[in-house]
Amino acid sequence: MSTRWYPIYQRGNPQLRVFLPNFWMKLVRPEEKQPKNVVQFKVPTGMTNYDIENYLTKIYKIKVIKVESSIENGKLKRSIMNKYGPIVKEDDFRRAFVTMPKDEEFEFPDVCTTEEFRKRNTEDEKSSKISQDMYKDYLKKQGNRPGLPGWFSF
Repeated sequence: MSTRWYPIYQRGNPQLRVFLPNFWMKLVRPEEKQPKNVVQFKVPTGMTNYDIENYLTKIYKIKVIKVESSIENGKLKRSIMNKYGPIVKEDDFRRAFVTMPKDEEFEFPDVCTTEEFRKRNTEDEKSSKISQDMYKDYLKKQGNRPGLPGWFSF
């Protein structure tokens, strides 16, 4: 699972040797509704189903029943700065669906509480109301002069 180079073992005092995997796993919120015991991950393309299962059981001590994965192509994007610039392709990734035992349930963590969400929502509504009022005032100043810029006056 690991391709890192570690220093050669030397005799003497006990040495702390930690073997870290080269892989990463990103927990992803599923697009379609999944059963409570299925979790979705994005993993590198070099990771096999066996590697995914070992990673979860040995590092996180999770019982894994089944792993299904498929390789997905990265998106094609054009440079933000120039619409005629080069097209860049994101890295490909493997989408893995991990099934745990039926008695174990996974619930995606709630990052934003409802109070924070309401507070943000009211702030957004206030700012949009202010911008709408400013736009109405701008249109009143324009009067009946369509096509003329706002700074032009007789």
